[in-house]
Amino acid sequence: MENIAKNIKHLRNLKNVSQEALAVELKATRSRIGSYEEGRSSPTIEFLINLSDYFKIPIDILLRKDLTKAKDFSFIELNNQRVLFPIMVDSDNDNLIEVVPVKASAGYLAGYDDPEYIEQLQKIKLPFLTTGKHRAFPIKGDSMLPMKDGSFVIGRFVEDRSDIKSGRTYVLVTLNDGMVYKRVMNNIDFNNSLLLMSDNKKYNDYSISIDEVLELWEFTCSINTQEYSEQELKLSSIINMFNELGIELKSLEKLM
Repeated sequence: MENIAKNIKHLRNLKNVSQEALAVELKATRSRIGSYEEGRSSPTIEFLINLSDYFKIPIDILLRKDLTKAKDFSFIELNNQRVLFPIMVDSDNDNLIEVVPVKASAGYLAGYDDPEYIEQLQKIKLPFLTTGKHRAFPIKGDSMLPMKDGSFVIGRFVEDRSDIKSGRTYVLVTLNDGMVYKRVMNNIDFNNSLLLMSDNKKYNDYSISIDEVLELWEFTCSINTQEYSEQELKLSSIINMFNELGIELKSLEKLM
């Protein structure tokens, strides 16, 4: 119960409410709040439910995670609950860009809301990225040509799903597919889904429910870790030409 004692006090201070005010909101006494914050007693199930409803944070997060690493209410909405979204800063209070390494990308799904996991990731600073929270993700395969396997995409965190722009590329962290980088068509208003498209057209498009999306990061820039060969550049140009030609032919078919 060590975490819950620290978390109650920290969340109360973040919300700038006194023990007396919190006690009123949670139908408890000020002395009970003080006892829980000091670790002299353990909260009841009823109290934890009320605490979870008040701060809109799942009970398991309140119990298992050390939320004192969050300097503000750095949480994301997920199915009407708030999940911790850790933001790391340097000594100048500037946001750092965490780099998710290739070998650890599979574990990101389990650790994306864990401050301790995020804290141990390597970090970089890109001064020209001035607004928003950014993170670097590794690219696998050839579904998003000409992005090379092993490259990194720097994405800006998208908090409001209504900000998703059709035709833009995003890194998505999903419940069933893990971490993917795709071009997105926003169909939320139509059927509560996103259509995920690969720029390499040998891969089929597919839809996922927006409820499956845990995190969404909009492309801002990329870092190549390998140099393109002359032949690859020629191949990339040919692929792009045929892709554009295919789009033009489809447009002509609709007119005929």
